Amino acid sequence: MASGPASSMPETPAIAARGLGFSYPETSAVVDLDLEVSRGSFFGLLGPNGAGKSTLISLLSGALRPQRGHLDILGRPLEAWPRAALARQVAVVPQRFEISFPFTVSELVLLGRLPHRPALLGDSDEDRAIAERAMLATGVRHLAERRVNELSGGEQKRVLVAKALAQRPTLLLLDEPAAHLDIRHQVALHRLIDEVRRSERLTVVAAMHDLNLAAAFCERVALLQDGRVTASGSIAEVMTYQRLRQTFGIDIYVGVNEITGHRLFTPMTGGASLETAAQKSITKP
Repeated sequence: MASGPASSMPETPAIAARGLGFSYPETSAVVDLDLEVSRGSFFGLLGPNGAGKSTLISLLSGALRPQRGHLDILGRPLEAWPRAALARQVAVVPQRFEISFPFTVSELVLLGRLPHRPALLGDSDEDRAIAERAMLATGVRHLAERRVNELSGGEQKRVLVAKALAQRPTLLLLDEPAAHLDIRHQVALHRLIDEVRRSERLTVVAAMHDLNLAAAFCERVALLQDGRVTASGSIAEVMTYQRLRQTFGIDIYVGVNEITGHRLFTPMTGGASLETAAQKSITKP
């Protein structure tokens, strides 16, 4: 007798953290943290300074090892990943860019191929072709022979994204990608990341400060406070007036951009009352 169609197995999440903990000598940075990120999504980590966002990015990348709890990356326990194999799957764009060696743009982007080639071997034709495509995708091909330390902040961020893409990762982690950029470059960079995510089927996790950028580009977000995830879900579920006030300690009007349909967030200033912010903010998804 013919059997029915096999049931499809549910896809494992890109990230699954349970009870995650990490402490520095002076403070606890991540405390009993639970987080799940679906594959192929654009996921935002939101919270005030010191909430644990950067430490969490370091844990997800393998740069730091959890001291407590369990962390699966791409369906596999973090401790089961050989470092070289993890480097081929996970790329990081750091918040701060410091470089002393005068690399050209093309040289720096090619460093993204290091996890894919044997030690001491030079760049292959395939490496150069992949780096070329990464530079084209990020709009920095015309800067290929420029010294990276001579570029503007926005150009440097694009180069770092190109280097990360040259790794051909499955998971892309970004720590404050909008830091030190003007509003035009902030929007352009996030649009670029989202376009590449869609075309390359990446999972993107970004630590962010700008609530409006998060609402415009992220599919799901998590609020962090004192090293814990206090809420995780869709923009409408998580980024509410009460939750934002509790997290950031400030009254924030929550509205809707009538042109884009995205949530809109405005800090209450000029003596505007708490009652005004609460009454006029959106209270339902």
